Amino acid sequence: MTGGMVVGMATRKVTVTLPAEQVDEIRSLVEGGIASSVSGFVQHAVSVSLDDVHGWRSMLDQALAETGGGLTDAERAWADSVIDGPDAA
Repeated sequence: MTGGMVVGMATRKVTVTLPAEQVDEIRSLVEGGIASSVSGFVQHAVSVSLDDVHGWRSMLDQALAETGGGLTDAERAWADSVIDGPDAA
């Protein structure tokens, strides 16, 4: 990485909204030399988060394959009702 940007990787500028406390903390890390830049910190955080999501998806897919496959429509409806609660529309 150079100056917080990934060399040789296409990038696109986006706007995100974060709580002020998080922005202040990220800027403190940059000022302290722990992070290269705000953009670099956010790029790294997104990369870690995406890796985490993909890892969980892979583990779930493997567990489902070992236990009979994906949910049926009825099982999914039941799970959604449990997660959403009885007052969900």
